[in-house]
This record gives sequence, C-alpha cells and structure tokens, in this order.
Amino acid sequence: RSGFLSSKEVVSQNLVTENVSVVEGDTAIISCRVKNNDDSVIQLLNPNRQTIYFRDMRPLKDSRFQLVNFSDNELRVSLSNVSLSDEGRYVCQLYTDPPQEAYANITVLVPPGNPLIEARDQILQEGNQTEMTCTAMSSKPAATIRWMKGDKELPGKPRVELTYDKMYTVTSRLTFTVGREDDGVPVICIVDHPAVKDFQAQKYLEVQYKPEVKITVEFPQGLTREGENLELTCLSKGKPQPQRVSWVKVDDDMPPHAVIIGADLYIENLNKSYNGTYRCTASNSVGESFDDYVLYVYDSRAGEGAARAMDHAVIGGVVAVVVFAMLCLLIVLGRYFARHKGTYFTHEAKGADDAADADTAIINAEGGHTNSEEKKEYYI
Repeated sequence: RSGFLSSKEVVSQNLVTENVSVVEGDTAIISCRVKNNDDSVIQLLNPNRQTIYFRDMRPLKDSRFQLVNFSDNELRVSLSNVSLSDEGRYVCQLYTDPPQEAYANITVLVPPGNPLIEARDQILQEGNQTEMTCTAMSSKPAATIRWMKGDKELPGKPRVELTYDKMYTVTSRLTFTVGREDDGVPVICIVDHPAVKDFQAQKYLEVQYKPEVKITVEFPQGLTREGENLELTCLSKGKPQPQRVSWVKVDDDMPPHAVIIGADLYIENLNKSYNGTYRCTASNSVGESFDDYVLYVYDSRAGEGAARAMDHAVIGGVVAVVVFAMLCLLIVLGRYFARHKGTYFTHEAKGADDAADADTAIINAEGGHTNSEEKKEYYI
C-alpha cells in the first residue's frame, strides 16, 4: 500500500510525506500533503497512533508540536527539542472511504562527544613503533574515524560497541613507526558523522633522534699548503641537542699544534706529517654520529706551477709566432734582392759572350756601351 521513492518520499494514493532526519535537540518538520483533495479531513498521528493534529486542532497535550501550515492540501507540523523517544513512524491519514495513510519515519541523530586521543608513548625515539587510540563516544548512528599524520592518511583498526542506551561508541587504533622527520608533526583523528562536520582532535609527535654531524672548512678556502693554518668546525644537530663534541685523528695522535675549542679544531703551521683523517663525533642520549675530514698537505708553492706553466706556454707561443713572421720576412726580402742582383749581372756581361779571351771581353763590354751611345747619337 505504500512504498519508497528515489526522493525518499512515502506515497499512499493521494497522500505524500517525507522521512525526516534530525539532530537531537533540533526541530523536525512533518508535512502531510494531498494531491487531489475532495474536502476529506487530514490528521497526523504519532508512532503510538495518538492524534497529534486533527485538521488545525491539537488534541495531544504536547506543546512541542506546533502548527506551521494548514490548508485543504497540506498539514505541516513542527516538533521542537527532538529527543530519542520521538523516533518512530508518524502517520498522515486522510479520512476517505477507505481511509488513506502515508508514513514519515523520524530518525534522531545523536552526535558523538569530543573525540579523545590517547598515546601509548609521550616521547618517542626514531625507528620505534608507537600506538595511538581515538574514541568517539555515544553517537547514533555509529561514527567513522580517519587518521592523518601530517598530510598523509594512515589506516586505523576500528571497533564499534553498542552501549546500554542504544548509543554507539567507536574506538580506532593506529600503529606506526616514527622517524626524525616526524618530530613536531601532528597526528589528527577525524570523526565523520551525519550530525557534525570537521570534528577532530590532534596530538603532536615528539621524536628524539641521534645527531647529524657535518665538518666544514673555515680556513683555508683553497689548497692546504705547508706552513698555513687549518680551521675546521663540527656542525651537529639532534634531539636532544648534542652536549658532547669530540675530535680525534684516526689511527694516530693529534698534531702538537692542534687546538680544540668546543666544536672547532685549529692546526697551525701545517706540514705533511699532519696528513690523515680527522674525525668529529657528537653524541646525545639516543646515540652518536661522526663525520670525517681527510687532510692532505701540499707543497708551499703547490698550485702555482700550473699557472707558471701556462704563462711559459703563452710566452713560448708568442715567441714562435714572432720568429715565424721574421723568417717569412727574410725569405721574401732575400728573393727580392736576389732577383734584382741577377738583372744587374746580366746587363753587365752583355756583349762579352763572343769574346776570345778576358781582355777582349772587357774591351767588347766597354765598347758595347760606347757603341750603344754611338748608335744613340746616330739615330738622333
């Protein structure tokens, strides 16, 4: 005779109503609507089938029920300060032949109490496993609990208990291993329930861890040469903060000129006998850690040879270019002078090729010049 629609409406022939969910202490609205009324009387009954409203009259002496609207097509009633005892099936009734009925179920939601976080360990050490529980008490329906560590969700193991007053208590247990990166990170218990939003509690982790150690060179900035000074600083961080920092030379004694002041190591007037590994160790209540620095002392002029070799190479290259240019110039000049000198000798010997002896050649040569001049005069 009646059924549930996708809109959660309960329909019986001409009567329409809705199921209601309301938080304990709030107000519920019950509406009885008629699609096609033929002047029949509408009334509202409680789960015990006592009449709450007959038309616009309230026979039931409970002032929490108030008339919101009455017309031929609707009877709307409010119920304030709802309690668990008000849960049940309310009846909208239309006096026809036969009578028509539709049913509105009122569900009372009870929000859980403030979530409670309990931690097995207040102070943790890195690498250890810990356990936390979160409890959401006395809710209806049962709440669900989620866990977050920082921005990462972690899986918990829930347990649901039904109490004597028909309430639900949910407890979730979380187990995880901590690292140094978890120090100061909040673990958040988030309670999801239809009656509340953003219901959560959190607890910050306190994680102790052994020191982190790093050696830095304050001086010198470049090579460590003979005769120079060396200054090293040992940086350490841990929780609790390391109170003890020590320096040793591995497999050997410290140099006689070494001075240790707190976390700093000073060595004056370096020489090659100081070569070796220098170790800084820092410790706290959790443990100890160390870092090593390997010292190698170079010659006092180490690093300069490369620069000088480079300078010599540059100078040698310039000299080679100059020498090559001079050789080229000498070759060009030599060929130039040789060419002009050959021409001179050729003119000087002209006319002497047919002479029988040297004297005749000289005479012919001289005569040749005279003849030339005579010829010139003749032609003139």
